[in-house]
Amino acid sequence: MSIWKPSTTVAAVVERDGRFLLVEEETPDGLRLNQPAGHLDPGESLPQAVAREALEETACRVEPRALVGVYMTRFHRPALGIDVSYLRFAFDCRLLAEEPGRALDAGIVRTLWLSPDELRAAGDRHRSPLVMRTVDDWLAGRRFPLELIHTDPSCLR
Repeated sequence: MSIWKPSTTVAAVVERDGRFLLVEEETPDGLRLNQPAGHLDPGESLPQAVAREALEETACRVEPRALVGVYMTRFHRPALGIDVSYLRFAFDCRLLAEEPGRALDAGIVRTLWLSPDELRAAGDRHRSPLVMRTVDDWLAGRRFPLELIHTDPSCLR
């Protein structure tokens, strides 16, 4: 019997003065650009996960304000036996504070603030096709209320 289960991830879309917060991170494919993003951990809601991931990867405290979208993608490498599907929840987040000097997650080289044009020009360095798609959806004004997402208390610690 085979059970298919996509990995649940979150991503923070943080805009300031027309620029978006991104991370440059080490991957098996070299340095890549991504939104602050990561996996949902046991005992947390999706909004809690995106706030945690943003802090861990960028040393920025953020507050999720709205859901930008829910996305699905597949990372497929038959030669290496890797085939993972990701279900990504992207959030519009407000920057609350930066914590200079805070250590960033392993693999994160630095944070960057890029304009949409700069991000588009670096498309060959995106971690996934969802990086630009998420920003484009944000720019198009896609926002859904956080109340759309319900986390039963049984899921929380």
